[in-house]
Amino acid sequence: MTTYSSAVFNFVPGLAQDFYKALRAGDRKTTDKILIDFFYPFMDIRNRQKGYAVSAIKAGVRIMGFDTGPVRAPLTDLTPEEVRMMEALCEPYRKDAPISSQAAE
Repeated sequence: MTTYSSAVFNFVPGLAQDFYKALRAGDRKTTDKILIDFFYPFMDIRNRQKGYAVSAIKAGVRIMGFDTGPVRAPLTDLTPEEVRMMEALCEPYRKDAPISSQAAE
């Protein structure tokens, strides 16, 4: 694989790059860890409801400090519980957040 695209680049770009580098290098241990620690739980949230592929990405972007606004109908935003799940999932990668949102913390 010489190219890689993932919507998670929008809110955890460092993790997405680490995953790609590990995949290209054949580093199965790192690739599996990232899949287990991030991508599989993210997919669980994303797959909870039809249309959540967009909703989960927008939630991740919001968590990292950018105002994305709500999703457009007929889609729905994540529930408060699902947002908390996304926050917990994203917390280890907060270093990826924009400087402006880190300064506000």
